Amino acid sequence: MKFDNNVWSTAPARVGAVLRRSLAGSAHQVRRGWSDTVAGLASQDTAANPALRSAILRPSDRALLRLSGATLTLVGILLLGFVVQVVGVSGLSEVRAQSLLYQDFRVQLASATAPVSQVDAHNRLYPLGTPVAVISVPAIGMHQVVLEGTSSRVLLAGPGHRRDTPLPGQSGPSVILGRQSAYGAPFGTIAQLRPGDVITTITGQGVSHYTVTKVRFAGDPQPAALTGASGRLTLVSAVGLPYLPYGVVRVDATLTSRAFVTPNPVLLVGSLTDSEGTLASDPSGWLPLTFLLEGAIAAIILFTIANRRWGKWHTWIVAVPVSLLLGAGIGEQIIVLLPNLY
Repeated sequence: MKFDNNVWSTAPARVGAVLRRSLAGSAHQVRRGWSDTVAGLASQDTAANPALRSAILRPSDRALLRLSGATLTLVGILLLGFVVQVVGVSGLSEVRAQSLLYQDFRVQLASATAPVSQVDAHNRLYPLGTPVAVISVPAIGMHQVVLEGTSSRVLLAGPGHRRDTPLPGQSGPSVILGRQSAYGAPFGTIAQLRPGDVITTITGQGVSHYTVTKVRFAGDPQPAALTGASGRLTLVSAVGLPYLPYGVVRVDATLTSRAFVTPNPVLLVGSLTDSEGTLASDPSGWLPLTFLLEGAIAAIILFTIANRRWGKWHTWIVAVPVSLLLGAGIGEQIIVLLPNLY
């Protein structure tokens, strides 16, 4: 048999061409199959498989804008609840607390069980917030129940008696602190008092009368030390713009009626906690404030999810009152953390 040398010499080139065509066809089929797979996944019915769509497609700009708007609206409602609490509801809360305290104190006066010293019949200190006196200042239209203690939380319900001083009507210097702006602002106008104005107090020992002698500000000289059985009442509050005071005002009044007996003190001057001082903050507000802020964050997240499941109007019917209540609670705890005379 005779072989053609030209055929054998061109065989490797023909085999390489066949292999290249085969590989190119396989690669084209792989690329086409991958494209068809991705297109098929993207075109599947989203109602039947929403998880697949969320894994492939990002939220639209419109959806993100709605989410941001709803979140900012909820934050705004929380802030509105805070403002309403501080400016309006806090005053109503103080009025209600005063009404209840006055009823309780009247019963104690009638039954001769009202406090007359720092301790009760069992020699225990009266709890903070116990009503101990009623104070009236006709010149500024003030009539308030005075509570035991001067912490910021106690002063949410009314003026507070400094526990290391005698009760009003007793011999010695008695001190009462009150708020200037928040929660009814019971001492908001004491800086308007003038020498000669009358102050009346009622305690478990009886009725006492004082006459204003001086209104003092920072830098003014201290009153002279008391001698004998004389008594003095000092009203203390902040002075300046609401929530932005520039100092403290003190109104000194001299006892003009007979002084009642002062029992031996249990708390001496300077033995109070830091939270009961002038312009002191009450750290007990931190824990509830933390829980309320966490609740507000959780509420924003839950209401955002509910907005997609329930619909806008159903969600807002629940979200608005809950957000207002959370904002009001946050406002109260912030007031507790602020200085007690604000």
